[in-house]
Order: sequence, then structure tokens, then C-alpha cells
Amino acid sequence: MGLVTTFAKGLAVTFRQMFRPRVTTSYPQETRVKPQRFHGRHVLNRHADGMEKCIGCELCAGVCPARCIYVRGADNPPEAPVSPGERYGFIYEINMLRCIFCGLCVEACPTEAITMTQLFEMSVTTRGEAIYTRDELLVNEDGSPNHPQPDGPLIDLQELRLADGWMRATAPSGRAAYEGVPGWTPSAGVGLRPPEQGQAPAPPGAVDEEEGD
Repeated sequence: MGLVTTFAKGLAVTFRQMFRPRVTTSYPQETRVKPQRFHGRHVLNRHADGMEKCIGCELCAGVCPARCIYVRGADNPPEAPVSPGERYGFIYEINMLRCIFCGLCVEACPTEAITMTQLFEMSVTTRGEAIYTRDELLVNEDGSPNHPQPDGPLIDLQELRLADGWMRATAPSGRAAYEGVPGWTPSAGVGLRPPEQGQAPAPPGAVDEEEGD
């Protein structure tokens, strides 16, 4: 009798759900709106003049908890410098099979060279294809991104252009004093991105960190 009762209770749950509105979406025909600071595929940005922002400091590789980033810097050739600094990222690789998309590499980068886009629909047929090199990560001189897979119903390459979300995430503590002031440098293809808006002023009685020190 106990088994029959349990079985009936289980069917009751099933029948109740059958008549409720569906919450699933018909992916990929229907896609959800991604947050601005979505953790997607990485890109290496350029300055507005076309020079690379990466200076080969290897901080992103040092902070990566998954050890999926490999960077080697090289001295800039005096006759044709690649970046404004003394060095540039001669080798830059990210193993996407090991990446956990935590975004610590973006936080550690001092030049806003590496940022995360909204593209996450990536597929490979071999392990080697999952290692994105400097050729795929670095944007072109006009700011257009590179990607090994073509545009299609699943891969929207326009999402690779949405690389400013994580720049905004590193704004100076979200203080109202910085509202309307860009906290990042111009990039190739987009120029100076608009400043972050909508920062709330500090509540009454709050002590500023700098004033409290």
C-alpha cells in the first residue's frame, strides 16, 4: 500500500507540472540576453592607433588559477615597435579546455589588453584547436576580432565586439565621484568607450576609504 501511495504522489507532481507554463526556451532560436560583464571568450585589444595593448608582463598567466595562459614577452624592435612599452606579447596562448572563465586575467592586466567578450558558443574537433593563440586572440588593426570558426546560427561573431563589459567592472570602486569619467583607454575600432553611468552616491554617514585612512 505504501508503494502505491508513493507512486500516486509522484504522478500527482507530474500532472501538476504538465499544465503549468513552460519555462524552457527553444535554443538556439531563442537566446537570453547576456549580462554586460558576461564571462565569454577572451580577446587581446589594440590601442586606437593600432598598437597592441599587451606588453608581455605575464601577470595574466601568473594570476590564472587554472594555469591555462602561456605568455612570453619579447623586446620591441626599435624600428617598428609593436606596443607602446619596452616589450610586447610575443607568444600568447589560452587553453580553453582548462579555462574556468573566472576573469582574474582581466583584473590583473595593467593595460586593459585582455578582456572577455560575450561569445561562449565555441566548438572544436581536436584538443589542439582549443588552444587559442595570438593569431586568434589579437584583434585586427581596425578592431575587428578573429575567430577560428565562421559565423553561423550558434556563433554570433558580433559578440566578440562586446569586450568592454570587464573594463567597466574594473572602474574605480564604483564611486559616484567618477560618474561620467572614462576609466579606460581608447581601443581600436571603437575609440573611447562611453563612461559608466548610474553610480549611486555614498549613503549619509559613510566614511570614504581614503578619508578614513
